[in-house]
Amino acid sequence: MTHVRSTTLRTIIALDAAACGFAGAGLALDAELLAGPLGLSAQVLQPIGVFLVAYAAALIWLATRPALPRPVVWTLVAFNLAWAVESLALPALGWAHPTGLGLALIVAQAAMAVVVADLQFLALRRARLMA
Repeated sequence: MTHVRSTTLRTIIALDAAACGFAGAGLALDAELLAGPLGLSAQVLQPIGVFLVAYAAALIWLATRPALPRPVVWTLVAFNLAWAVESLALPALGWAHPTGLGLALIVAQAAMAVVVADLQFLALRRARLMA
């Protein structure tokens, strides 16, 4: 298994961890408060928040490793892309009926997940070229 030694990649993962942790804490702790303005159920928001906090913890752990297994980083790229697609699919398929604010939040976080996936991919590619 090959490993990637990249400060840039670890920084991207750490920033993703911060964003996921912050958003997750907000959703987990304030699901009832956010449900109305977002048009999404608190019973959906809270578990997503708890998941994001746990995911952030895993990302923090990864960001502190001096070298990252390449398959793990590819998994992060795939996960971020899947998260974006699934997020956009929920309202598109009628499985969720968010308010305008809720839809804007879903689209924005999906776009950020794609940006993070792209940055991770570019960091992987750069690390391979420098190796």
